[in-house]
Amino acid sequence: MTIQRCLTIAGSDSGGGAGIQADLKAFAAAGCHGMSAIVALTAQNTTGVTGVHEVPPDFVRAQLEAVFDDLGVDAAKTGMLFSAPLIETVADFLEEHPVPLVVDPVLVASSGARLLQEDAVETLVERLFPLATVITPNLPEAHALAGEGTPYELAERLYALGARAAIVTGGHGDEPVDHLFDGEEHVEIPVVRHRIQATHGAGCTHSATLAALLARGESLEAAARGAARAASRAVAQGLADLGAGEGPVDVIGLRGAA
Repeated sequence: MTIQRCLTIAGSDSGGGAGIQADLKAFAAAGCHGMSAIVALTAQNTTGVTGVHEVPPDFVRAQLEAVFDDLGVDAAKTGMLFSAPLIETVADFLEEHPVPLVVDPVLVASSGARLLQEDAVETLVERLFPLATVITPNLPEAHALAGEGTPYELAERLYALGARAAIVTGGHGDEPVDHLFDGEEHVEIPVVRHRIQATHGAGCTHSATLAALLARGESLEAAARGAARAASRAVAQGLADLGAGEGPVDVIGLRGAA
């Protein structure tokens, strides 16, 4: 049987906790072959982001062409995209090569560093949301994109912005519930919350697992439930003793495998 192939289009986290590093681990944990198109390099660790180096758009397209032309892609996800020109490049390519797509609208790092330039937010909404199978903002991102409101209201507004479905993840809310809306039905997905200082990469792990489960043919609701479980488990297994800040999640279970 051919293994499912998942592509992450995102930034690199030199600390290994989030970004493409988290995505590739999540793809593997979900039983998929992971591939990457890197749009930016970050100098990053558990305490923050100290630098961002943007990859030229032509080289981003070259990475996408290399992967699609040879290996093929069953599903993709986007994470940090940084700038409007990079978003335009990615959107142009995915319009020509449509696949199930999870858009994680990464705006700001947990440390507060901006990972999407302010003038690129409109481009993200206008170009990528209509291509997305589902978008997965956390609560602060949902508020930034759609204003104040309940997760129920935010999911409806995000859908109205052009996405085919939206999941407002609940890790930052008072109630640990992911809220899914597909234009017809609202679904609340309970999430087990763990009080541990190791949440760096939880959002990336969620969206990457979601893409992997879609690649494996699961329905959107089933994939969303599986992604919620995987992200919660990754936090529970998180490596809180690594680094001086918020430790990285562990979707693989490294301590158990030792």
